[in-house]
Amino acid sequence: MSVSHSSRLNKLVREQYMRLPQDGRVQVTYVWIDGSGEGVRCKSRTLEKEPKSIEDVPEWNFDGSSTAQAEGSNSDMFLVPVCMFRDPFCLDPNKLVLCEVLKYNRKPAETNLRHTCKKVMDLVKDSHPWFGMEQEYTLLGINGHPYGWPDNGFPGPQGPYYCGVGADKVYGRDIVESHYKACLYAGVKICGTNAEVMPSQWEFQVGPCEGIEMGDHLWMARFILHRVCEDFGVVATLDPKPMTGNWNGAGCHTNYSTEEMRREGGLKHIEAAIEKLSKRHDYHICVYDPRGGRDNSRRLTGHHETSNIFEFSAGVANRGASIRIPRQVGQDGYGYFEDRRPAANCDPYAVTEAIMRTTVLNETGVETKDYADH
Repeated sequence: MSVSHSSRLNKLVREQYMRLPQDGRVQVTYVWIDGSGEGVRCKSRTLEKEPKSIEDVPEWNFDGSSTAQAEGSNSDMFLVPVCMFRDPFCLDPNKLVLCEVLKYNRKPAETNLRHTCKKVMDLVKDSHPWFGMEQEYTLLGINGHPYGWPDNGFPGPQGPYYCGVGADKVYGRDIVESHYKACLYAGVKICGTNAEVMPSQWEFQVGPCEGIEMGDHLWMARFILHRVCEDFGVVATLDPKPMTGNWNGAGCHTNYSTEEMRREGGLKHIEAAIEKLSKRHDYHICVYDPRGGRDNSRRLTGHHETSNIFEFSAGVANRGASIRIPRQVGQDGYGYFEDRRPAANCDPYAVTEAIMRTTVLNETGVETKDYADH
């Protein structure tokens, strides 16, 4: 099995040091999105006492030329703390802190999509948007081959793996359960997990979260996933189609509702929102993966429980549609709907912002409105 060298180190030796007292001081790990718009980076510092709120965590900086976010001649970037979690790796009272990245002139870095998302969420706060995102991912050995797959071949066809049980059906459950517990400890709003259709593919769900909280909690859940996988010596990829052929891709299905959708008679508001989305399909496809739809084009083929990337569709309980209305919602007449188009490697800030711009702020076309002065 292809696992990293670091995972073979004696973890009991590490525990000897992790049990040492800290004399009231606290280790804070700053986490941010790098210049790829997909990767996360981190570094740690000591604070003299435990921060009780995000305001107690000072700004910091880093070398943006080493993260594809700046040139070497002007490389300092600012880390602005925005959301704090308990640290499941170093344990209490230590913290994980999610940060926005600002350039030398205090303007948001190109991959800081939280900045505009926060503005939009503040504008629509009276609609009380709730989100739940279903993050699919695939476990790989460090050789890039799916974890648990035969070295020179393929496992049996899809069918027995989804929500499967048994050593011949699921690979890496220890990783999944460790990630789940770590997220619960951290305070991430993780709400479930399951094995997916392709072997070595898994999913966890985060939500319900209101507004900007959705992006904050999903990004921290992703960071924790990568750190847990690091301990086990494997890789979690968010590639939307990690294996070509007759294998399912990986998405980040986004469940969404506003307060009026959740009330009795809310189905009419759900249908109105879907109608708005149908007229702006190209715009959403462009923001639903980091490469303007190129990643999703490998996944959204109309096969393997996906819609066709070039066509918008919606239906009750239809997993081959762009938008799915759950059957229970159709029966009750209120609730939420699921946008199945976002890719696994999407930026949740971009996805949730786009949905609000279209369904609440009533934007049309492919251009977005600047609300900086509002």
